[in-house]
Amino acid sequence: MTTPDPSARLSRDVVAKVARLARLDLTPDELDVMTNQLAGMLDHFSDIDKLDLADVAPLAQPLPLKNVLRDDVVVKGLDRDEVLAAAPAAEDGRFRVPPTIGFQE
Repeated sequence: MTTPDPSARLSRDVVAKVARLARLDLTPDELDVMTNQLAGMLDHFSDIDKLDLADVAPLAQPLPLKNVLRDDVVVKGLDRDEVLAAAPAAEDGRFRVPPTIGFQE
């Protein structure tokens, strides 16, 4: 069975309908460009469909991946009193920040 020509399946009217459904306001020139580009994409997909992939194993990644992240190592954190001493304002062991929207100072 032969696959129909993609450009024959894709008309300017079909592209205009899809553009309207997608809420795209295309000019006539843009509509012509989109029709040609989409027809070209369908041609490419048709070429891919013709490939014999029966002996090709499915895969998610073409290259073997190795985790390049370093191991998590627990280290001593900063001293709270030392950090709060350098802050412009602190209150009850926390940073004091200006009020956010909706609060009066």
